[in-house]
Amino acid sequence: MNKIYYGGFAVFALLIILSGSLFSVDQRQNGVVFQFGEAVRVIEAPGLNIKIPFIQNVQFFDKRVLDVKAEAKELTASDEKRVIVDAFAKFRIVNTVQFIKTVHNYQGAQLRLNRILESAMRTVIGKFPLNTLLTDKRANLMLQIRDLTYSEAKNFGVEVIDVRILKADLPPENSTAIYMRMQTDREKEANQIRAEGNEEAARIRSKADKESKIILANAYMDAQKAKGLGDAESARLYNQAYSKDPEFFKFYASLNAYKTSLTKENTQFVLSPDSEFFKYLKLGK
Repeated sequence: MNKIYYGGFAVFALLIILSGSLFSVDQRQNGVVFQFGEAVRVIEAPGLNIKIPFIQNVQFFDKRVLDVKAEAKELTASDEKRVIVDAFAKFRIVNTVQFIKTVHNYQGAQLRLNRILESAMRTVIGKFPLNTLLTDKRANLMLQIRDLTYSEAKNFGVEVIDVRILKADLPPENSTAIYMRMQTDREKEANQIRAEGNEEAARIRSKADKESKIILANAYMDAQKAKGLGDAESARLYNQAYSKDPEFFKFYASLNAYKTSLTKENTQFVLSPDSEFFKYLKLGK
């Protein structure tokens, strides 16, 4: 009975020892074996492994790309304008032992990287004016921030892969001031456009008036020329007719004069009876 009891206890103890000796490493992780708090072995290949029970323990660290988000910070650009920047960085652990010795764990890594990222953003953004963040030069800024963060973070056994600015907002008081300035600039631009439009309209009207006067003058000149030609032709015809029978022409002209002058019954003329005007009326005889 005692043999069975001792045998069962031995099997149980053996199972406990085996369970404390065996561990499995996932393909997405690195396993680090610690002995008395010091890292003695790093296991990168996935599979089943052995450690010394009760003396050694294992911690697992992710191989995948991790991220750290920098809290929104108010930074100052080179033109003394303030901006609130929210960014994040992508990193991965490349030296697990160094990572453990310097930052110990993920929380420590995120805290240190957050500070490094904030410092890099202050350094880079402080070299450029605010409008750089709103143009295609923003990508170059992120590369510079990434390079600064990378050079600092490699001391902790991590590699910074990428840095991105999520958003860059102006402080509320700056937003209001900039909005008012933009509105003033747009009103000034609109007034300038209106003034230029009025100037152009006046120029067009002046040109049109000038052209209309030239057209009217040319038309009047052409009309006068036509009238002169008509008068000349009329005089020629009159002269031609007059030359054929001068006496009849004088008689016809006198009748027209009588018709025009003697329009009323009480028309009075004070003339000599032998005046040439009444020649054909025979008043003097």
